[in-house]
Amino acid sequence: MAHKKDFYDVLGVSRSAAEDEIKSAYRKAALKYHPDRNPADKTHAEEKFREATEAYSVLSDPQKRAAYDRFGLAGVGGGGFAQGGFDRSIFEEFNDIFGDFFGVEDLFGGGAARGGRRRTRAHRGNDLRYDMTLSFEEAANGMQGKIKIPRTELCDACKGTGAKQGTSPIACQTCGGHGQVHYQQGFFTITRTCPSCQGAGQIVREPCKACQGDGRVERERMLEIRIPPGVGVTTRLRITGEGEPGINGGPPGDLYVILEVREHPFFERRNSDLYCTIPVNFAQAALGADIAVPTLAAEENLHIPEGTQTGSIFRLKGKGLPDPNSGTKGDLYVNIRVVTPAKLTREQKRLMQELGQTLPQESRPAQRNSSIFEKVKDIFG
Repeated sequence: MAHKKDFYDVLGVSRSAAEDEIKSAYRKAALKYHPDRNPADKTHAEEKFREATEAYSVLSDPQKRAAYDRFGLAGVGGGGFAQGGFDRSIFEEFNDIFGDFFGVEDLFGGGAARGGRRRTRAHRGNDLRYDMTLSFEEAANGMQGKIKIPRTELCDACKGTGAKQGTSPIACQTCGGHGQVHYQQGFFTITRTCPSCQGAGQIVREPCKACQGDGRVERERMLEIRIPPGVGVTTRLRITGEGEPGINGGPPGDLYVILEVREHPFFERRNSDLYCTIPVNFAQAALGADIAVPTLAAEENLHIPEGTQTGSIFRLKGKGLPDPNSGTKGDLYVNIRVVTPAKLTREQKRLMQELGQTLPQESRPAQRNSSIFEKVKDIFG
């Protein structure tokens, strides 16, 4: 028995070839040895095609390729499609070259008998999306609510068959109930979806009046959902099984609730931490004071020491938002802004003038590396 060629030599690539290079090499080989391009020597073309496809089926799979590189053909079960290692999705991947999915059972062997009945393939239902807008407080505290989802559901009257009550779908005469029709092209058997039954293998003679033979109806479904505390603007909630129903007994899809959280007029959010700015007057900043700071729950007392400057940052631990995964609360950072009064009474002006005469004159510009600048830069970027 002749020894098989090295798979890398078959495709004409080096052993360090990247995935794209291997794919491109196989595409060229498949086009070169396509039966329509080699009518004078179909036997040779078929052998070359089988050889290239076998090489690609191994080298395009990272695990098979690693085993082949280490152990040779022994690492992939001796090679060959008879070992059960052939991936039929190759023909789907290169559909632009070969058209619809080939009957590879005929070409490589190991398939079911042609006369066997095709089992209708189950398909998972479609996923659905629902956009939901929350206030800042609702996102912070979490909530439970109801949403109304429009979706298709299986018809109750016909149980999804599409046939009138008391009747059943019959086997499609075009494909004999297989759901597919076959065409011979050289040594290939090309398989296409049956145009009469669209692959179902069955035809409804008497349609269900409730769904007009579709097997599905449009309905609105009310769902109760729970929003955990602390969700962010990019949160996507997945509700398993609340999408559209599957086809031919397939599982239903999922519902994804996409949350949009409105901005707060006072707080700025950064992950689970909150930031706010509190104005104080000159006397409070100079002498120190106890000020009330609003939080999401209630006001908190904050003591600022004497000599507090604009840009001073104080932290209220645990007064931020809860993390939706761990429940741990973030912190609230308070930025102090000293407000200069725009208007003063005559008495206030007199007192300020007297105070000003006792204070040192400050006219030097602040350095960029001053503590105030650094704090403001760190907090507000």
